[in-house]
Amino acid sequence: MMQAIDTLPETGDMMTHLIRGRRSIYADAYTGEEIPAALLEEILINATWAPTHKMTEPWRFVAMMGAQRAAFGSYLEAWYRDYYQQRMSAEAFAEKQHYLLQYPLKAACMIGIVLVKSEQASLPEWEEIAAIASAVQNMALSCTSRGIGSYWDSGAASVAYVASQGLAANEQSLGIFFMGYPEVLHTVPRKKRTPAEQKITWLT
Repeated sequence: MMQAIDTLPETGDMMTHLIRGRRSIYADAYTGEEIPAALLEEILINATWAPTHKMTEPWRFVAMMGAQRAAFGSYLEAWYRDYYQQRMSAEAFAEKQHYLLQYPLKAACMIGIVLVKSEQASLPEWEEIAAIASAVQNMALSCTSRGIGSYWDSGAASVAYVASQGLAANEQSLGIFFMGYPEVLHTVPRKKRTPAEQKITWLT
């Protein structure tokens, strides 16, 4: 089971605590424990409550579980095979192959993120992508609130794998959102943030 090893200092209300406590936890750090179906559905529904200009709701989610985990591991290994084989010793390459094959297996679920471009509303694409990012943030915060680890993998292999599941002409893959119960629950982001005062301009 997961074990909390850090705690946040007093930061105000629960939402502040959630936002500052969220961090990316990668699939090889999960336990393999399944997420209850009702909870998974709740997380996905929360995603659909993201802000969306003109209510285009430009998202579609592909929930991949079970055998899809091993299938994606095989896809990863094949995707990176030539790259690593040319750059590593035979022993290191064999270890990398094993790592890639095993990497997704502990994930409870992989959510394919698909941008559905509106064919009616005339909106700049960045607004639709911003809506998708907001939907993913909703999922990430929902996961954090329930002790579930998560991260959005937008690497080329993840983007291509979701696309291989079938896309309509107006759709675009934006990668995979991984979810799983972490072996160790980190409640404090390890990476330091730039002080807010360096990023804020006050106009009066």
